[in-house]
Amino acid sequence: MGVLRTILTIVYVLDCIALSVIVLMQEGKDAGLGAIAGAADTYWGQNKGRSMEGGLVRATRVMAAVFFVLSIVLSMNFLSK
Repeated sequence: MGVLRTILTIVYVLDCIALSVIVLMQEGKDAGLGAIAGAADTYWGQNKGRSMEGGLVRATRVMAAVFFVLSIVLSMNFLSK
């Protein structure tokens, strides 16, 4: 079980680093004055899910879920036996 704990810890550290990088790559959510004028209703605003920004948001959600699952698994005592 020590080998499994080591592998999960390595995956956990890599996930932490990748999650930090992906969060820092994202743009801010403040739309500025463009939201007042309706600029968010453009083609790029409507299809944001298919852009790089949408991919980063999706990757953040997946990596955050992996982070929480690995946190719970690594905190359990059955891996230390």
